[in-house]
Amino acid sequence: MRWRLLTVLADGGTHCVCELQPVAGVAPNVLSYHLKVLREAGLVTAAKRGRWVDYTLADDAHARLAAALPTAGTGPVRHAGAGG
Repeated sequence: MRWRLLTVLADGGTHCVCELQPVAGVAPNVLSYHLKVLREAGLVTAAKRGRWVDYTLADDAHARLAAALPTAGTGPVRHAGAGG
């Protein structure tokens, strides 16, 4: 779900939470939780407009994601407890 939200926001511009609701396809409280996680990760910004909140992809979201995700071809993936 968070990837879907980021994909919509990556298309550019600001989107009202009311526009993101159909994309998410979940209850409003669940959508709010996922948007909160994305805000806390610094991937989206939020601006309150009356009773609505507008969301925008953060300027450095692509860099944050690239830094956080492993890259292909860097060797085997190590799992917790694998030892070594």
